Amino acid sequence: MRTNKYHAYKCKVGDEVFHSRKELHRYQELCLLEKAGHIKNLRREVKYILIPAIREIIWKNGRPRQGKVIEKECSYIADFVYEENGQTVVEDVKGGSATKTDAYIIKRKLMLYVHGIRIMEV
Repeated sequence: MRTNKYHAYKCKVGDEVFHSRKELHRYQELCLLEKAGHIKNLRREVKYILIPAIREIIWKNGRPRQGKVIEKECSYIADFVYEENGQTVVEDVKGGSATKTDAYIIKRKLMLYVHGIRIMEV
């Protein structure tokens, strides 16, 4: 398989595709923690909307209706989300400082501001 721009290889295990070997290994660790009862409700690729889509307003029969999209939504997709000690934990697997793009840093700040969730970087 080809590497991505950060030189990570995609891995496929069964029907599951992971963006890197590190992400696959972290998933395997989390699965073991879930089986042992330390965490629960483990999910992958969870989408959080940070800024909803902006649509134009069309007036029809004296009522406002939503028209076509002017700006698409801005969202963040978490690698892993689970519950630990009654708290929701959102994880993002990072390979190094080079993978913390400007877009990721802004989305991380928006996650905290909009949803009150700090992203745990692994």
